[in-house]
Amino acid sequence: MSTVPVKTARVAYAGAIHSAQPHPQGLQLADGRVLAEGDVQWLPPFEVGTILALGLNYADHVKELSQELTLGGKDEPLVFLKGPGSLLGHRGHTRRPADAAFMHYECELAVVIGRLARNVKVADALAHVAGYTVCNDYAVRDYLENWYRPNLRVKNRDGGTVLGPWLMDASAVPDPQALALRTRVNGQITQQGSTAHMVHSVAELVAYLSSFMTLLPGDVILTGTPEGVVNVNAGDVVECEIDGIGTLTNTLVPDRAFGR
Repeated sequence: MSTVPVKTARVAYAGAIHSAQPHPQGLQLADGRVLAEGDVQWLPPFEVGTILALGLNYADHVKELSQELTLGGKDEPLVFLKGPGSLLGHRGHTRRPADAAFMHYECELAVVIGRLARNVKVADALAHVAGYTVCNDYAVRDYLENWYRPNLRVKNRDGGTVLGPWLMDASAVPDPQALALRTRVNGQITQQGSTAHMVHSVAELVAYLSSFMTLLPGDVILTGTPEGVVNVNAGDVVECEIDGIGTLTNTLVPDRAFGR
């Protein structure tokens, strides 16, 4: 009797797109071939629908930005949309504009919807989640006009929404509010936190969003980032890790790598 893998990826190899699962030597394609991690092109680990992103959803991050905010108590979630052109897979390259003074990573738990959700209750919300993956939701702070209305140049840049490497089945994550996450830049830890410190929990976010819009399979909710964001530069290697979910690696490259 075959079993459904709890951790899956989507990769491009030899002219085709494959499903894959972890293997001691790297990864194993659905057709049985075993490959090293660097032999494939990693794609976002699921077919991505609407991308919904949260801002200011960690209490410590709100405190970190307290000098720039007028928040008080538990406000309604700050949510914005991102376009498909911003998506990038594991081990991809993100362009860092030379004229930006402050570009930072954001390690986030990404929640992938598995079945239609409309007007669901908080108590039922997690039953609509297919699984979880890691996101690095880059931001260029130079272009930020208002924390409550992140504009497109801050958050919707090509290659600025990195997802992967694995989609972890929801059945293997009994409590999405008990996950440690951290970011390393060139091997040095610069950000640490816990999903326990979210202002709005995963279940609350699914219920809130489904109260006014229908969530469909493949839609993804980026749940915000904890404190500890710092500027990163071209050449930096950024690793975002969530315990039990995976480690997402990404490299920043200069304008010339994109012919700019």
